Amino acid sequence: MSNYVYPRFPYVCSAEQTSGETRRHPIVVIGAGPIGLTAALDLAARGQPVVVLDDNDTVSIGSRAVCYAKRPLEIWDRLGCAAPMVEKGVSWNIGKVFFRDQLSYQFDLLPEPDHRWPAMINLQQYYLEEILVEACSKSPLIDLRWKHRLVILKQTDNHAQLAVETPDGIFTMEAQWVIACDGANSDTRRMVGAEFKGQFFQDRFLIADVKMKAEFPTERWFWFDPPFHPGQSVLLHRQSDNIWRIDFQLGWDANPDEEKKPERVIPRIRAMLGASADFELEWVSIYQFACRRIDNFRHGRVLFAGDAAHQVSPFGARGANTGVQDIDNLAWKLALVLRGEAPESLIDSYHEERAYAADDNILNSTRATDFITPKTQVSRHFRDAALDLAQHHAFARPLVNSGRLSTPTPYLASSLNTLDGAPDTDTMTPGTNAADAPVTIAGQPGWLLNCLGDDFTVLTFDSAVTAKELSIDGIQARVLVVGRDIADTKGLLAERYGAAPGTTYLFRPDQYVTARFPQFDEAAITAAVQRACGKPGTVQQELAA
Repeated sequence: MSNYVYPRFPYVCSAEQTSGETRRHPIVVIGAGPIGLTAALDLAARGQPVVVLDDNDTVSIGSRAVCYAKRPLEIWDRLGCAAPMVEKGVSWNIGKVFFRDQLSYQFDLLPEPDHRWPAMINLQQYYLEEILVEACSKSPLIDLRWKHRLVILKQTDNHAQLAVETPDGIFTMEAQWVIACDGANSDTRRMVGAEFKGQFFQDRFLIADVKMKAEFPTERWFWFDPPFHPGQSVLLHRQSDNIWRIDFQLGWDANPDEEKKPERVIPRIRAMLGASADFELEWVSIYQFACRRIDNFRHGRVLFAGDAAHQVSPFGARGANTGVQDIDNLAWKLALVLRGEAPESLIDSYHEERAYAADDNILNSTRATDFITPKTQVSRHFRDAALDLAQHHAFARPLVNSGRLSTPTPYLASSLNTLDGAPDTDTMTPGTNAADAPVTIAGQPGWLLNCLGDDFTVLTFDSAVTAKELSIDGIQARVLVVGRDIADTKGLLAERYGAAPGTTYLFRPDQYVTARFPQFDEAAITAAVQRACGKPGTVQQELAA
């Protein structure tokens, strides 16, 4: 029996449905999960009205996605949501890997101090969605429509036509752009005829959310071939409210319907925790995972994000974390296009960059799956040897793959980048997401990412710069001068950015480095902004290496 009380959100018949008049909206988001809600918040933060359609009237059932990484927390902080997530969630940095009954090794995801957000938090998806729904409800630009199911989608050159089913019947609406965030079994993907290619794994895992008071530390523990579940793997995470997430590998021949039964689940947990353990089952599920992605993240006026665009195995927490970063990449581009500040072709860079990131995540996820669930005796011998050696030899630890944990994929080859103008340092190259650092603003402690905001921003270590803002084709780029606007009181800003006097960075609205220069150069910055906006025919300044 679940201890969590699921909220019920009210269905409201919209004015356009009542009137029978078809209305065209700038953006319609399909799906009110973490990705769809993040899309609504990010676009609203950029001044864009958004309608969100969801066929349900509550949050996700069960803990589902449970691990959220530092980069999504930084994105949600920009949207005003990270603090309650971290407050409710369980923060952790340490992971331990066990082989049979021995500790093989441990790792620290955030070994250096002076970062605002933890490397990871564990938080049940229903809590996360509640926080996002509450934030959406406070925005006058977001129209959340529950019990609205998309049943037909047709496209023209400049808009999409949507037939939507509600408790009051079916009505028609239009959208300049549709963002499909309706999950791995996306109906929207089927409606546009998009292909979904990749590998489907036969391995099954049992998820058990267990309510108990336990002495385990707040860490990620992963067992290979433990005595309590021989020949298989087990993963343990702590969540909020004394809920512990346990994943049991089941093997290829497991019967999902049988394995979900309490009489099958409870003995597995008792074998792990001991016969006298006092616990209560909160939620049980079986998953069979895949590593695959859509052929193109853009199909006409429809843009795909999250599991609707790509799937990975759960090892490494790359699912929801990747989807949030899809939105982070898409929202600013879509806002510029809708405002007429960038050509529509800029949207194509969304596929360019996020398909590359999806392929990177799929590669890492597939490698982790192959290591965790070896398919041949040779693979198993290699895995066991690596785990054995890792107990005493550091060289073997990189060979152990219990799921490389989610990190942002840099867009190093993006067409939006300007040729690197400061190649003498390999830190923070164009295409890299901004590293946070403690700074002082007007005498008060703060953080760099909060200073960068959600527009084009120039950060320069040139103390002679007097400009506060640059206007480039109607786009305003803020100028932050270190020493004038922000103080690098601990020296960590210069250290993390490999900065010398004069070093200048240009950040995109998603806080990715798109250009850097050895000194402040307004003409070079102008060309870099134009390039980052995908403007054809502009003269791009290529700097000598």
